[in-house]
Amino acid sequence: MMRESRQVIKSEGGEMRVVLSPRGRIIEKPMHIGFLTMEPKTLFVPQYLDSSLLIFIREATLGVICKDEFGERKLKAGDIYWIPAGSVFYLHNTGLGQRLHVICSIDPTQSLGFETFQPFYIGGGPSSVLAGFDPHTLTSAFNVSLPELQQMMMSQFRGPIVHVTEGPQPQQTIWTQFLGLRGEEKHKQLKKLLETKQGSPQDQQYSSGWSWRNIVRSILDLTEEKNKGSGSSECEDSYNIYDKKDKPSFDNKYGWSIALDYDDYKPLKHSGIGVYLVNLTAGAMMAPHMNPTATEYGIVLAGSGEIQVVFPNGTSAMNTRVSVGDVFWIPRYFAFCQIASRTGPFEFVGFTTSAHKNRPQFLVGSNSLLRTLNLTSLSIAFGVDEETMRRFIEAQREAVILPTPAAAPPHVGEMVSDRFV
Repeated sequence: MMRESRQVIKSEGGEMRVVLSPRGRIIEKPMHIGFLTMEPKTLFVPQYLDSSLLIFIREATLGVICKDEFGERKLKAGDIYWIPAGSVFYLHNTGLGQRLHVICSIDPTQSLGFETFQPFYIGGGPSSVLAGFDPHTLTSAFNVSLPELQQMMMSQFRGPIVHVTEGPQPQQTIWTQFLGLRGEEKHKQLKKLLETKQGSPQDQQYSSGWSWRNIVRSILDLTEEKNKGSGSSECEDSYNIYDKKDKPSFDNKYGWSIALDYDDYKPLKHSGIGVYLVNLTAGAMMAPHMNPTATEYGIVLAGSGEIQVVFPNGTSAMNTRVSVGDVFWIPRYFAFCQIASRTGPFEFVGFTTSAHKNRPQFLVGSNSLLRTLNLTSLSIAFGVDEETMRRFIEAQREAVILPTPAAAPPHVGEMVSDRFV
């Protein structure tokens, strides 16, 4: 289980908690798991991070700058979207009266070495990254007066997740005004940060050689020329994992599983991370198996169940009950299984440390490794005759997801209706 967590954001509009990656020699690629909660009609202000995010979302609007262009995406339940380290983005909870729950993998391999990740805010709340520059430098870079600069930099102190009010207000916040614009107008508004007028010697001084204006341009990753006459965005679309339920990786009457790799969603190739979603009916079991290509991280979305993991020496590494919101991890090569409680379905989503097609090796079931091995050699290894061995490995006629009514008793006080997203 992954139990060590940190609250990294807490403001009037929501919070974010990060469950830290386990550490040790068997961790091939560390991965933190983040939980972002936003109240209705709130905005996670524009920012960029020193770590890449792969988000699994409910319903929201995502604005992101990629390949020198601004794009805005309407996201719905089950959408997957990759945000590379250093890319500016914001998140707007558009759900009517609903909290937004976002689960994300956080890849710290490009990070600056902080415990979780380091945000760089473009807007206020926590101070903007621009606020540390000398005021005279910024007035020259933006070509604005000092009062205009102060109004921009000192208007918002409510944290990184802020409420967005609607309707007539005595004085709308900068983010309320921003979200009220259309997509193309939002792009223009961001570009205003980069526009300057020519003519003054001071402007010419700052525009020759290195330039603070170019630094701002680099932060926002916008270029005017590439956007002229362009009505489309170069940003990738999201991928909805629930859309694949019509053609799951596996399904039978005991449950289904979906695995996404870079053939399904191209950005996964750059992230090096895969995504999976599993739903087990009450009492069902994902048969004992191991993953030869990746470590797995899982988050319980609905119901409850048990996770069993085995050490290489055949002893139990973990046998624990998990419920909604719990995070678990399975080291590469370690044998494990998941068992749903008999009180209801058990659903969990997760991330793997490889974006290649996942080929789990099952140790039990009609498609197990035991059935492919030489029967004589197998019977000698177990110390039984061949007929006994044959009956043993052929007794289970189901594959991958198995019925196990006796192995998953209900737990006292368990709630069937619990669901994270």
